Amino acid sequence: MGWLADLYPWTRALHIVAVIAWMAGMLYLPRLFVYHAGAEPGSESSEMLKIMERRLLRAIINPAMIAVFLLGGVLLLTPGVADWSMGWLHLKLLLVLVMAGLHGMMSKWRKEFEADRNQRSAKFYRIVNEVPAVLIVAIVILAVVKPF
Repeated sequence: MGWLADLYPWTRALHIVAVIAWMAGMLYLPRLFVYHAGAEPGSESSEMLKIMERRLLRAIINPAMIAVFLLGGVLLLTPGVADWSMGWLHLKLLLVLVMAGLHGMMSKWRKEFEADRNQRSAKFYRIVNEVPAVLIVAIVILAVVKPF
């Protein structure tokens, strides 16, 4: 597994790029939901938002999340990178799983919009829009500061 150590800088760099892409989408998709919640079902704007949401999820958010998990897994397997005795690592991974769960919820909500079955308000999606930001702040602080 020494070759993993040799690839570490590239793996880490690509992991960071994937995280940025995933978070960009996770911050933008609920903003689209805010607009969509205010659009009349079947209207031109509603149909345009359906296309934007589907493309954002399928072309950016889903592939980026997959890359985050694959590259993160490689980082965890790289000798000397992960110290499993540190509590911050466990909490960070838990928060990443929470982010993935939110990703799944957003995918479900997108399908509800697609079928014109959204039951949530724009205010709900404004609040949801803050959750990925809070999670990423906590995740980055844990990964960089390693407080415990």
